[in-house]
Amino acid sequence: MEAILNTYLVGGAVRDELLGRKVIERDYVVVGATTQQMLELGFSPVGKDFPVFLHPQTKEEYALARTEKKQGVGYQGFVCYASPDVSLEDDLKRRDLTVNAMAKSSSGDIIDPFNGQQDLENRVLRHVSDAFVEDPLRVLRVARFAARYFDYGFSVARETMALMAEIVNRGELEHLSAERVFKEFDRSLAEDHPEVFIQVLKDCGALKAIWPSLNKLWGIPNPAKWHPEICSGIHTMMVLQRAVALCAKPAVRFAALCHDLGKGLTDEAKWPSHHGHESAGLPLVKEICQKLKVPKSYELLALQVCQFHLHCHKAFELNPKTILKMFNSLDVWRKPENFDDFLIANKADFQGRTGFEDRDYPQADYLKACFDACQKITAKPFVEQGLKGKEIKDAMNAEKIRVLTQLKAQQKN
Repeated sequence: MEAILNTYLVGGAVRDELLGRKVIERDYVVVGATTQQMLELGFSPVGKDFPVFLHPQTKEEYALARTEKKQGVGYQGFVCYASPDVSLEDDLKRRDLTVNAMAKSSSGDIIDPFNGQQDLENRVLRHVSDAFVEDPLRVLRVARFAARYFDYGFSVARETMALMAEIVNRGELEHLSAERVFKEFDRSLAEDHPEVFIQVLKDCGALKAIWPSLNKLWGIPNPAKWHPEICSGIHTMMVLQRAVALCAKPAVRFAALCHDLGKGLTDEAKWPSHHGHESAGLPLVKEICQKLKVPKSYELLALQVCQFHLHCHKAFELNPKTILKMFNSLDVWRKPENFDDFLIANKADFQGRTGFEDRDYPQADYLKACFDACQKITAKPFVEQGLKGKEIKDAMNAEKIRVLTQLKAQQKN
């Protein structure tokens, strides 16, 4: 079938193949064909906006060579033109980065009209043409690529960063849907270096436009005794890095980004102290979650970590009633699996400070032991005693306080 069609492997598959990186998915461009020919060969059309088809056997994507012309705002304001007279180079020219604008023929030849191989060798993420500014989503995509390929030594070209800043200054990011923006955030949080994604967005002004309460943290000081790195923004990036080292879940990493948002509201006269920043940050967490339509599971964990991270750090100082109250607020009884994520995020916060990276965090083990002991307490023995309704709940709470008091005494010894 491919012998009938003039097909080329394109984009990320070519890039990753040349880098020696595992290829996750393969996309193809078909030059000189029509929609009718594709259908007659058994290809299935995908969507309505672009001439993209699924191969009848492999289910890989085959797209007719096309050009796009900007006629509206945002990343959807394009008119697509697909015709047998569109060349491979025309198709590649509409792509975002030179490293993504290469193709490979069925005979193995690399077609590289925009010097993508040279940029691969030089480890540079560079735009293909000035048409780059027509799609605001590219700001987020380039930042995500910078995060993904950071370990390979890649950085964003200065002139490309300038175009990204131009997109931001035009207000184009406002036309992106919340779902699309969060999708890029979420995909970046799954990378090994999501802090690079955040830093690139900050450097081009996009972070201020998308998430101003996070962007504001840079330059806000913390007490040097507890935060040798001083800056709240730098601390947040360090917490994110520790969250990556401790857990693969994007939700935990999102909580790391949210935990200190309240520090951005502290009166400068009170710096570097941030008394009450935990509760002050809760509306800011809710605000960004609503703005980006963040999944409820992410939002819940972020709110919990924001509100109780200092409680967690001071676990050994808390009295049993406070621990039980925190457990009730965290709803650990109904959602015990979330408690582990909560503890990991707080460990990341503790270790995300200069010189603290390898320190033990026994608070997590202690609180886990407290939870395990409380979880063993059931209603059954109190029902058997003849207690009813609120009497059972009160008796269970009293027993939980007793075992927590016992654990606290053991910890002191």
